[in-house]
Amino acid sequence: MVSASDRRRAAQLNEEGLLRYRHWEVEDAVRTFSQAAELDPDQPDHHLNLARALARFGDYEGTLRALGNFLRTESDPALTERFERLFGNAMDEVETLLTEVMTQHNLPLDIIGAAIQMWMEYRIAVGRRPLDTSSPAPWAAALDLTTRKLNFREAPLREIAKWYGARQSTVRRYHMDLVKTLDVMPCDYRYFRGAQNPLDKLVEAAAMLEELEERFREL
Repeated sequence: MVSASDRRRAAQLNEEGLLRYRHWEVEDAVRTFSQAAELDPDQPDHHLNLARALARFGDYEGTLRALGNFLRTESDPALTERFERLFGNAMDEVETLLTEVMTQHNLPLDIIGAAIQMWMEYRIAVGRRPLDTSSPAPWAAALDLTTRKLNFREAPLREIAKWYGARQSTVRRYHMDLVKTLDVMPCDYRYFRGAQNPLDKLVEAAAMLEELEERFREL
């Protein structure tokens, strides 16, 4: 039996975890959501938020464990059905169409894999928000568009929409939602598959600048 004080503390930890998640303090978010789930294990949101943080951290085994606990405690059948699909081995309609079209346009397997990874992580990150996948074409097109942009293999939006038989406006809207929900940056390490990521140079430059500033302040 969870006490009222433990339930309140868990709710506070959950809110703290959401703030850390938004600020990309991912390890701290994982720890905070884990504490919330331990204090109040029957609250499904604590497990769902832990799964979101673990997916962003790249711990997919832990993500599935957290989702399993979420499914054990969640009462909304539509929501549980949506997340149960993540445990299946077969590709869904979005992944099937995405793979077919990207292969037809000679994109390598690692780029296709990045798009599929993005779709999996998006479906977790979206959390309780409604997710309409009744029309897979615009989602597949948006994933194709986004992955291409990240990997310097861009094609015009009108062309990509045409390949998938989707409306440009819908593809654009889904692309923007993918970027916002996953907090995608240019050359994002999660989905970039080139030999050398341009962001490495920015990291090196930032480290060099910090060293120069420290030396400058030395007396």
